[in-house]
Amino acid sequence: MRSPAGGNKPTKLLHGTSIFDMRANMPPARDIVEVEGLRLYTLALALIEASAAFFTQKATEARTALALFSDASEILSRLLEGGHSTIAGRLAGAFRNIGRDRIADDIVRSMQAGGYTRETDPFDARLELALPRRETSPYAARIRLMWQEMRGAIIENFPRAPGRPSHVEAYLKRVDDVYVTDAYHSLSIEGYRLSPELIEPVRSGTWNPDNDAQDSQHRDALAARGYYQAFEAVKQSVAAVLSNEKPGTVVDHHHGTWYRELFAPSVTAGIAKPGDLAGYRSDRVFIRNSMHVPLSPAAVRDAMPVFFEMLEGEEHPAVRVVLGHFVFVYIHPYMDDNGRIGRFLMDVMLAEGGYPWTVIPVERRADYMAALEQASVHQNIVPFSRFVGDLVEQGLAGRTTATLPDK
Repeated sequence: MRSPAGGNKPTKLLHGTSIFDMRANMPPARDIVEVEGLRLYTLALALIEASAAFFTQKATEARTALALFSDASEILSRLLEGGHSTIAGRLAGAFRNIGRDRIADDIVRSMQAGGYTRETDPFDARLELALPRRETSPYAARIRLMWQEMRGAIIENFPRAPGRPSHVEAYLKRVDDVYVTDAYHSLSIEGYRLSPELIEPVRSGTWNPDNDAQDSQHRDALAARGYYQAFEAVKQSVAAVLSNEKPGTVVDHHHGTWYRELFAPSVTAGIAKPGDLAGYRSDRVFIRNSMHVPLSPAAVRDAMPVFFEMLEGEEHPAVRVVLGHFVFVYIHPYMDDNGRIGRFLMDVMLAEGGYPWTVIPVERRADYMAALEQASVHQNIVPFSRFVGDLVEQGLAGRTTATLPDK
């Protein structure tokens, strides 16, 4: 935080973070913008003010910012006015790193005309991803960059895909067999208090909220009913990908149905509003005990098409599995049920690669959430890749990863 009256001292905040109250002059009015009540630097000035370390320590953030520029004019005017030769060389190298050669050339030529600049690349590695030339959303750019930067670590830390199974009915039978265990653990991870005795009647058809007023108002029973309906819909998605339909396209078209099925019993019972079934959220959400703040509603609408674009274009089964789950919950497109849908999405991707349907046990919830936190906050996908990969490997070896509690 910058202010002429700053005290040059930090103020501690939650999760081991802090804000530094720096005494410094304010930038010119043209370089200040207001966003959601905060007075911020313009993006051009922020990049000029950023240190060289920013480009190595926060490479994804730096590239996301750079990708939003379609020409050099805004940055170049400030570089020339300030005589920032070293910074100009750094930014020229940064733009060239992400494939914006024209912007880099404009900076170099203009600064050289003024008698100075030497281009340097501030990043540790060259970007292998071709970013769209007219990226208008920082969130879309960030999803593309995260995907590219995480791919290699996933491939290194995940079991090799067995290949799409040829016996579709046999695979779907195994999915059916694991339903009660899957429902128990997935719902328990989300905080529902369930037992197999509550889940099984939903599956068998003996659960009847019309005849049992207590059940119709029971939050856990309604969640179990919704999970069963969604599970049946997800099985259809699995059948589709095992019939050679593109997995990314399938989940793009089907995930809204999964969401509606999860919520429908609560709407029918009058606990949730019909509007809750409308689709992506229109309000902010926050995740308990997490430093990660999911995207704003407007950003969700920018990010989700890119997410499915990346999923559809991804060739490696393991990457589809891990990033299919992680990026979905990172975006958090719905007001609720994001975790359950993320796990469904993961299992559809697992099926396409020939991996077994994999249950994340509630007993390992802390490990699961910690791995997601590492990926979301620190951009470290390795713990999550290994966490899911270990469970998948156990399944491939015929070992049980999750069991039901004793009665």
